[in-house]
Amino acid sequence: MRSLLHSWVAGCLLASLPSAAIAQGGYPARPVRLIVPFAPAGPNDILGRMVAQKLTEQLGQTVVVENRGGAGGTIGLDAAAKSPGDGYTLAMGGSSNMAVAPALYPKLPYDSLKNFTPVINVAHVPYAIGLNPTVPAKNVKELIAIARRKANYLSYGSSGTGSISSLAAELFKSLAGVQIVHVPYKGTAPALSDVVSGQIDMMFADLSLIRNLDRGGRLRMIAVTGSRRSPAARDLPTVMESGLKNYQVEPWFGVVAPAGVPRDIVARLNGVIAAGLKAPDVTQRLDALGYEPIGGTSEQFAATIREDIPRYAKIVRTAGIKVD
Repeated sequence: MRSLLHSWVAGCLLASLPSAAIAQGGYPARPVRLIVPFAPAGPNDILGRMVAQKLTEQLGQTVVVENRGGAGGTIGLDAAAKSPGDGYTLAMGGSSNMAVAPALYPKLPYDSLKNFTPVINVAHVPYAIGLNPTVPAKNVKELIAIARRKANYLSYGSSGTGSISSLAAELFKSLAGVQIVHVPYKGTAPALSDVVSGQIDMMFADLSLIRNLDRGGRLRMIAVTGSRRSPAARDLPTVMESGLKNYQVEPWFGVVAPAGVPRDIVARLNGVIAAGLKAPDVTQRLDALGYEPIGGTSEQFAATIREDIPRYAKIVRTAGIKVD
């Protein structure tokens, strides 16, 4: 009789708990999927695989990276948004598909603020301005002076219309009051190749890529686009330091989950990834790439997304950028 009573009490207590709380006790009970919404080898993919490795080590379950590229990273994010909010699907969100896309795509299939639960902002990928060495400018002021003397004389390449590289250049043009011809490419590599060959004059791109070309004398770096100097190039001033007030472009990549993921699962994922960003193997790899770890809380990441959406929307609107 006593055992029956205990069973009945335990059953009542169990029934009173939310089903999500019961399910979370063994999380994760199976492999977790991490959608990287870009092709392999880019910053989003590199950071995603670092995250997956640390989660796999600490959670006791395999975190499988699934590359699902297309449409500026929006196809993969859409797939994540439509997945159950149970913690078994995660995605690598970034400035382009979380903050820029709402202004760029009128029929975006997801809402960056409503359809996702931010988990943690992983890293900044610093951008820099790289010039072909034949451009007679050693700094931002000299570059602006050349562009002001000759409208549409200079040209810049980008990894595509509406990409962060193009928006960084358009913000520069707007604040400096200059006209520089945009030449869009299908990716960063072909654009940088044409800067090196002299087909176009300049590009705003991943600091790690431009830095390597600068060291070889094939490009000239003149400034970084962020709010402060990059640890990977401490001697390089920011565009703001160089005299262009209010200029700031700091691309980021972070982990998001579908809306509705329980708070304790989000907290656990956040804690594991934050600790992973401080691991020696990760810090060494990030330093080598020139990427800057961010970390912080889920709430801080959500605030970054909210703040960046209208900021990028203004750049898109001012430049009159439209995509199909």
